[in-house]
Parts: sequence; structure tokens; C-alpha cells
Amino acid sequence: MQRVLVTRPEPGASATATRLREMGMEPIVLPLTHIVALPVPEHFPVCDAVAVTSANAVRNAPESLIRTFADKPCFAVGTRTATAAKAAGFSDIRVGIGDAHALADLMICECPGPVTYLAGRVRLPDFEDALRRAGLVVETVETYDAVPVELSSTEIEHLRSGRRIDAVLLYSATAADALLRLEALPALSETFSSCVHCCLSDRIAGRFNGTARHETRIAERPEEYALLKLLTG
Repeated sequence: MQRVLVTRPEPGASATATRLREMGMEPIVLPLTHIVALPVPEHFPVCDAVAVTSANAVRNAPESLIRTFADKPCFAVGTRTATAAKAAGFSDIRVGIGDAHALADLMICECPGPVTYLAGRVRLPDFEDALRRAGLVVETVETYDAVPVELSSTEIEHLRSGRRIDAVLLYSATAADALLRLEALPALSETFSSCVHCCLSDRIAGRFNGTARHETRIAERPEEYALLKLLTG
């Protein structure tokens, strides 16, 4: 039975653990990042549509922001983000198929006016840049940040005392950096000695450039189903 380390924060970590058990694997839930809500402006920009490339962006948005934009078309990067947007209160949700680049293409075709982009503090500029190059006005509202989790000595000892980790699921560059620090601890050298890094994107995998100790795999699409496929490939 593969022992798989789940590094994503809750509430997603427990859902991923359930999927892994259904696949016949042993999940080890150990979030390496923690999502914190950020303060947002009291007055929100006027827009014709809302864009969301992360479920955390709507989960951590204040109710006042959601109420302001709830009747606007909400362009979501994928099904998971669309589900979070619906739960938050958006009614007109349009789902992009693929990644942020595909979502930008969809919005360029369907959105004629200003866009409010709900996002995390740490992100690549590609999505916003693509919309602006097409002539769209984009106002970004940062609703959350992902901060590293400092593991306790008890958590580290629990990892050390168990069987080796066969694979690690990585959803963010911040988590990848945290994993590198864990793997450098002498107490955990055996724990991670033969693990595979399963990464949601090229950017995450890039954190391991120059560290040839472990195999690194990259999901074909930035969706969890594609990430989990790496465990059986």
C-alpha cells in the first residue's frame, strides 16, 4: 500500500485523503501551508464580470464582497473552483476548461468590460497580463494568503517513526519549499529517501530543480484528478 503525504491545507486535505483511501492508498495528512484571509477594501471596483482561479479566493472573501458581485458572471478556472463559487453565492458561473490561460481566452471572448479578479497574494501574473493585453481592465482584489506551517517536534517525530513516504502531493510552490526544508532534516532523511514528488504544475516542480535525489512528476492539467493519476502512472 502506497503511503502518500497530503500537503494541501484544509478543508481540501481531508477530501483528498478520502479519495486516496478509495484508491487503496494510505494517506498521511500533513498540511504544509495554512490559508489566511486578507483584509479587503471597503469599496469594491465597478465591473462587468468576476474571475476566480482558486477556490480559496471565494472561500476567504468577505460576505460583503460576495453580495456586491453575486449577480455578475463569475468565470471560474475549473469545476472545483466553480463549486466553491456557487457555494459562496454566485449564480451565473461560467467554467473554464483547463488552466488560467484557457480561462483568460474564454473571458476575452465573452467579457466586454472591466473584470474584478479575486486572487491570492502569491500568484503568477500571466492571467492578469493576458486579459490586459486583450484590452480588458482588471482590478485585482487579494482575499487570501498561503503561509508556511511550522511543524511541531511531535509531528516530525510521528513522520520519522512511521514507514517511508512513497509519494508527496504538492499543490503550491510554498508547500514545495516547506517540503524541501523537511527533507533536509537529518531525522527525516530515511522517511523521504525514496519518495516521488507529484506536482500540480511546472512552477511547483521547478522548486526541485537541481535536487536530483527524488523523481518529480507533473500533472497534465492543474486539476486534482490529474495529480492523483500520477500515483498510478
